[in-house]
Amino acid sequence: MRSAPLISIVDDDESIRESTRGLVRSLGYQAETFASAEEFLGSDRVGDTSCLITDVQMPGLNGIDLQRGLIDRGVQIPTIFITAFPEERTRLHAMKAGAVGYLGKPFTEESLLKCLDTALGSSG
Repeated sequence: MRSAPLISIVDDDESIRESTRGLVRSLGYQAETFASAEEFLGSDRVGDTSCLITDVQMPGLNGIDLQRGLIDRGVQIPTIFITAFPEERTRLHAMKAGAVGYLGKPFTEESLLKCLDTALGSSG
């Protein structure tokens, strides 16, 4: 039996990281959290990640920069953006670059599940 897909969660807000990790795990996925884009990029989990959930606005590299950096490295990870400050221009940029979701905080379990199903090619 295959192990559950790994969802990597990148957010500088610890409460958001932990609540999102709990939600992702309750849906049956593995979850790893990272406090910054740099921490994620420096980890050994990039290649194992089936889906990335990242905040848009963070100190240092922001979520959009993280997505761009992964693409520049030839790493294609389905990405779901979460943000406390949803802006249409940023949403359009993220989606054009291949994001599978762009959710305003707080987001619902249903909206995250829908994005994860899209990202992971739901085989339900």
